[in-house]
Amino acid sequence: QLQLVESGGGLVQPGGSLRLSCAASGFTLDYYAIGWFRQAPGKEREGVSCISSSGGRTNYADSVKGRFTISRANAKSTTYLQMNGLKPEDTGVYYCALSIVAGMGLSLYEYDYWGQGTQVTVSS
Repeated sequence: QLQLVESGGGLVQPGGSLRLSCAASGFTLDYYAIGWFRQAPGKEREGVSCISSSGGRTNYADSVKGRFTISRANAKSTTYLQMNGLKPEDTGVYYCALSIVAGMGLSLYEYDYWGQGTQVTVSS
């Protein structure tokens, strides 16, 4: 069965870095997109970044552009989100998700499968 599992979250000081991983398994799709989303308590889930299955196309929210980098491993089964220059407002649960339509947008409605999330906390 298709599964997405996030890892790499933790507690970090402002200005620090974290690398999140999303391991995808249990499916065979010729083309898809992987997105990263985040959600703070009491707030709406928001799109952070996405990448095509080949790694050839990427998209970023304005709030993270220049600080975060999304990438794919050589095996293409793992998607990374490198987060540099972290700010307190980056705090939240980070989710990876898979989009079959692969429109390369950051709307949560484009995404069909979701992981369970990993907590990222940036101290004040």
